Amino acid sequence: VQLVESGGGAVQAGGSLTLSCAAGRYTYKRNCMGWFRQRPGKDREGLAVLWIGGATTVYADSVKGRFTISQDNAKNTLYLQMNNLKQEDTAMYYCAARQDAYCYSATGWPYWGQGTQVTVS
Repeated sequence: VQLVESGGGAVQAGGSLTLSCAAGRYTYKRNCMGWFRQRPGKDREGLAVLWIGGATTVYADSVKGRFTISQDNAKNTLYLQMNNLKQEDTAMYYCAARQDAYCYSATGWPYWGQGTQVTVS
């Protein structure tokens, strides 16, 4: 499963960005998809997960109410709308996919994109 993120960039605090993750054609290999980030000097953290079939979503407390995960099935694309960005949101953002049922787990995701940098000043 090939995942390609885009949409990162530099933005001022309080601004918005939308990240995209193009997931390719092999939808049968994806039960759920998620967005993660790794801030400088920090461990990678899960931000949001979306179940492909039912569109159920869950969010980390740190982004709940500010970030929205969504999908466009026709385009096989996952999105992360980020509003009211803060300096502490500066990080490399990754999308990931998994086929099994452990979508709540922060570990064991087999498919990853290359990441897209978000810098909030």
